[in-house]
Amino acid sequence: MRLTMTFDSGLASVQRQLAKLSSQQAKQAYAEGLNDGGFRVRREWQREMNDQFDRPTAYILKSVYVRKAKPDRLSVDIEPTYFGGKGVDPQKILQAQEFGGPRRDKRSEMALRRIGILPAGYQTAMPATPVPGSDDGRGNARGSFLVRLLSYFQALGEQGYRANMTDRSKARLHKGTKGREGVRFFVAYGRLRGGPTRHLAPGIWAATGTQGVIVRPVLMFVRNATYEARISRERVADRADLQPYIERRIRFRIRQMVGE
Repeated sequence: MRLTMTFDSGLASVQRQLAKLSSQQAKQAYAEGLNDGGFRVRREWQREMNDQFDRPTAYILKSVYVRKAKPDRLSVDIEPTYFGGKGVDPQKILQAQEFGGPRRDKRSEMALRRIGILPAGYQTAMPATPVPGSDDGRGNARGSFLVRLLSYFQALGEQGYRANMTDRSKARLHKGTKGREGVRFFVAYGRLRGGPTRHLAPGIWAATGTQGVIVRPVLMFVRNATYEARISRERVADRADLQPYIERRIRFRIRQMVGE
């Protein structure tokens, strides 16, 4: 979303103060007023995500970036921005939520599919009752837990193959310690492939307790998800009521610069 400003819009009431400013000072006041509007849009956009999403992550909320106006560039851009790192580009996430369409595979899903664990046409989802320590409190798998799971199944790629669990490491994990219960992970395909685990829903499961008698779901295999359109830039813009707000803020910035 981009905001621009026409110089004669709503400024008749501050012509006297405006006349006291140099051209550069006037442009600075315009830029600061536009930036005030930009940050108002940012707040409304974050409000929209909080209203429409179930427990949105801080990563998504903070991704809405204001590229501020300057005296020589009197426009301000407000948009989800990717700053690098391991997260998914928020523009791709929010584009699917705005226009609808299929959800892109996560890196963990691509890794599991690459080694033949995740069937074609399926993605992963957390169970209703996550295994303790496996979720981030927002319905998503915790990153460190996913790495551990991928390591267990030798699914880390070429760059991370050294971190894949050895047989000795797996044996220690299965055995557990005095302070940590032993656990074994296994894959079930339910009716997709039959076999001894056909009574379980497709996914990755954990077996704990004496001889692994306690079985709990860890990561479920579900049909590829399709998003419905949920967020609206038009709704954000309408709620921000930008034109009168920016005009008020520019009048305020001009008076502030004049010192009245």
